[in-house]
Amino acid sequence: MVNGSSVCQLTDRPNTALARTPDRPTLRSTAPEHVVSGWRRLMLLTFAAIFFGLGLLGVLLPGVPATPFLLLTSYFLVRSSPRLNARLLRSRVFGKILIDWQVHGGVRMHVRCKAIAAVVIAVAASVYVTGYSLPATLTVVLLAMIGIAVVLKLPAAKDP
Repeated sequence: MVNGSSVCQLTDRPNTALARTPDRPTLRSTAPEHVVSGWRRLMLLTFAAIFFGLGLLGVLLPGVPATPFLLLTSYFLVRSSPRLNARLLRSRVFGKILIDWQVHGGVRMHVRCKAIAAVVIAVAASVYVTGYSLPATLTVVLLAMIGIAVVLKLPAAKDP
C-alpha cells in the first residue's frame, strides 16, 4: 500500500501477484527464495509447458480437469519465469481462475458448476455420438468421475 491506497494491476514486474487487503486486491511479492537459472530453469519451464498443455486438454476433453494443471503451471512459472506467470495471470481464459486461487485461496462455486456441467455434457455427448463399447464407456465415465472429484476437492474461494 502506498499512502493508504492500493493498486490492482498485473504487470510484467517479476515476483508480483495479487494479494487481498480488506478493501481490494493489491500487488504483493510472491517471489520464491530465488528464481532459478540454468538447467533448473529449463527443467521448470519444461514442466510448466507440459502442465499448461494438460490444462488446455482439460478444457477440451471430458474427465480431464484443467484447474489443477493450471495451478501447477503457475507454480513452476513463478520459480522460473515470473514474467510468463504474470502473462498467464492476465490471460482472458485462465487468469481469473488463477487470481481467485491466489487472492481468495480457492475456486468459486460458479466455476466448479460450469466445470462439472461441461464434463457431464461432454461425456454424455461423446458416449451418445461414438457408441463406445461397454468397457470403453465405463472407462470414460470413470475418468470423468475422477475429474469431477478433483474439482470438488479444490477449496472454495473465500469472498472478502
